[in-house]
Amino acid sequence: MNWFVQLFNAHSAAQAVVVLGLAITLGLAFGHIRFFGIRLGVGGVLFSGLAVGHFGLSLNHEVLEFAREFGLILFVYTIGMQVGPGFVDSLRRRGFRLNAMATLIVILGVLLTVAFHLWGGLPLGTAVGLFSGGTTNTPSLAAASQAFKEVAPALAEEAVAQAGLGYAVAYPFGIFGIILVMLIIRMVFRIDPGKELSQMEEQARLLNPPLETMTLEVQNPNLDGMALGGVPGIGEMGVVVSRIMADGVMHAATPETTLRRGMLIHAVGRPAELEKLRILVGVASATDLPRLPGPLKKRRFVVTQHGVVGKTVPELNLAQRHEVTVTRITRSGTEFSPGPGVTLHFGDIVGCVGAPEQLAVVERILGNSAKDLDHPHILPIFVGILLGTILGSVPVALPGLPSGIKLGVAGGPLLVSILLSRLHHFGGMVWYMPQSANLILREVGISLFLACVGLKAGDRFVDAVTSGAGLYWLLAGACITFVPLMVAGLVGRIFLKCNYASMCGLLAGSMTDPPALAFAGQMLGSDAPASVYATVYPLVMILRILAGQLLVLLLYSG
Repeated sequence: MNWFVQLFNAHSAAQAVVVLGLAITLGLAFGHIRFFGIRLGVGGVLFSGLAVGHFGLSLNHEVLEFAREFGLILFVYTIGMQVGPGFVDSLRRRGFRLNAMATLIVILGVLLTVAFHLWGGLPLGTAVGLFSGGTTNTPSLAAASQAFKEVAPALAEEAVAQAGLGYAVAYPFGIFGIILVMLIIRMVFRIDPGKELSQMEEQARLLNPPLETMTLEVQNPNLDGMALGGVPGIGEMGVVVSRIMADGVMHAATPETTLRRGMLIHAVGRPAELEKLRILVGVASATDLPRLPGPLKKRRFVVTQHGVVGKTVPELNLAQRHEVTVTRITRSGTEFSPGPGVTLHFGDIVGCVGAPEQLAVVERILGNSAKDLDHPHILPIFVGILLGTILGSVPVALPGLPSGIKLGVAGGPLLVSILLSRLHHFGGMVWYMPQSANLILREVGISLFLACVGLKAGDRFVDAVTSGAGLYWLLAGACITFVPLMVAGLVGRIFLKCNYASMCGLLAGSMTDPPALAFAGQMLGSDAPASVYATVYPLVMILRILAGQLLVLLLYSG
């Protein structure tokens, strides 16, 4: 049985897999147990890691650091790939208010940390560690440790050790505290998460209404004899005419189609743009062209052919070459018209109208291969992770600071994945990740990260929190976590009327806390909080890194 004991105690590759596997398995099982109707989900892995570490199981330091950081990279990279396509739109529509609220949370946490140090008697190293752990921000701890080395090289080792222990004490409640605030706000305001999610989706639809269809009868005499492509302003409207009926015969519409008075045309676009076209063309008709029998069919194809990725619909010239009209493009659940500035992305769903034999040709052009769609592109994933890690390691010099700030292995990959997912095709590669692959990598990443955090703190955690000083540290860390979040939650709900799904993403993002985001997603049964999380994350990460350094530089008295 000696071999079996060594699987748990002797540091080796097999031992690391066994210990991590045990911690993650127990944690996920624990996370499925309901407490007062609530499940911790993947957050249970942190507590199983603490328990496993407390009972003496550990990993080689280098192995643990690698597994923790790589797990975090996988999580934030997949989050960025998911929310990237809608990131700019989210930032434009609600970015200022959300980032202002997140900044308030950071400032309140800094003020509480200063108060506990100056008037609460906490050593600066401990206070900074509590600030980093209570806000679940490892880069902040790293930045503060570097600042200690700059201002007090002789005492840096002791100060860094104090900060690390403070971080370990505050971190578990840092995660649980965010979840607790979410639950308290839900209880106090008697929030129905499903209803809030529906309201958020409805608001999104109002801001970006879905495409509709309208059949119009040409009555404007100025359009008689004019080619469809020459109608003034039709290109700027974002409206697509898919089919026409003249003399009782239906045809696919092309830019060369000649308009005649009394002709029926079927258009697809946003309601406001369709109304503009109606005023220009004539009157709405009760005839529903798509339902009339005729030679034209409607099909939906998925773009999987690499040769068309990056091209616009006009560049493909499908209407002139095959008499097939592209009526709409669906990407990440959002529909829009195929305008001249819209390039096709891998995985786009393209709605087409045309004759069956011509639609078959267009299907081959676009790909429409389920096998290619489900196959993950591994090379771009690792290239993106590489670029993100390099970006996160670049120090950015700021006036007054002895060392530059870094985004770290969380901020760098997140920003790179957001950028690459928006570029979509770059450097000869397609930056697309199937939803199933995204979810698997995300869950594996956060499970590894939480297990390693728990294992690292498990051997010291119980002794730290049961001592007199440790209990005070725990209370101080809980205040740094809970008070700013609760203040922001109440202000956001009472005065700003924030949607609950948005607030959950804001609270998790303001603490740069992936487990809380995962919990919010599981509680709501939606990834809606992730877009808000990504909206506030970059600014918050920079502010927390700066705060960790400034606390040391401004408060250290020698």
